[in-house]
Amino acid sequence: MAGQRELGVVYVTGGSSGLGAAVVEVVTALGGTAAVIDRDAPASGAPHAVADVSDAASVERAVAELVEQVGPPTAVVTAAGTDAVGRLEDVPAERWAQVVGVNLVGTAAAVRACLPHLKASRGVVVTVSSSLGLRAASDATAYCASKFGVVGLTRALQLELAGEVGVTMLVPAGMRTKFFDGRTEQYKPGPDADLMDPRVVAHSVVHALRQPVGTEVREMVVTVSTEPSWP
Repeated sequence: MAGQRELGVVYVTGGSSGLGAAVVEVVTALGGTAAVIDRDAPASGAPHAVADVSDAASVERAVAELVEQVGPPTAVVTAAGTDAVGRLEDVPAERWAQVVGVNLVGTAAAVRACLPHLKASRGVVVTVSSSLGLRAASDATAYCASKFGVVGLTRALQLELAGEVGVTMLVPAGMRTKFFDGRTEQYKPGPDADLMDPRVVAHSVVHALRQPVGTEVREMVVTVSTEPSWP
C-alpha cells in the first residue's frame, strides 16, 4: 500500500507471554524488530529488558537498555496485563492495587518512557484495553477500573499527541492464553468458550502499526462473533 509505514523497532510490554508474545512473533515474522519489556525473558529469544512495568523508574531503565540493544522505538505496544478476580472485599488491597499498577500505571509509564523517541520518528502507540474496559462485570473491579482507565488515558493521549504520534487503542475480548490460569473454576472460561488465537489479534495490532504517517486507527474492537461481553 502506498505510504504504508515500515514496522521498524517495536517495544512490547508483557512481550514474554500471551498477546504480547504473539505481537513479538508476528512483528518479527513480518520483518520488524520486536523488543520485550517484561519481568521474564521471552522464550522467543527476542531482545529484552527486565522491568516491573508498574514502576516508572524500572520502565525508564528498560527503555534505555533497549535503545542501546536495538535502537530507539518507532512504536510501543502496551500488552502487559494482570487480573485479580473476586468480590471487592475478598481481593486483598495490595493485589487490587497491583492490577491497576500493571494495567493502567504501567501503560502510562511505558508511553512516557518511549515518548521522546516516538515524537522524533512520528511513531505509534498501541494501548491494550479490553472489552471489560467498555462494559463492566461483577467480581472484576480491579480489572475493570484499570481497563476503563486505559480507555480514558488513550483517548486523552490521542488529543494530546495529535499530529505528533499516532495513538491506537486495542479492545480485545477473550483469548487463548495463560491469562486464566490459576483461577478457580467459577472464574475460568467454560469448556465451550470461544476464545481468540492471540496471533489473530496481533495481526490487528500490526495493521495499526503500518498506517501511513498522519493516518491512524483510533480504536479497534476485536472479538469472536459470539463474544458475550460485547456489545
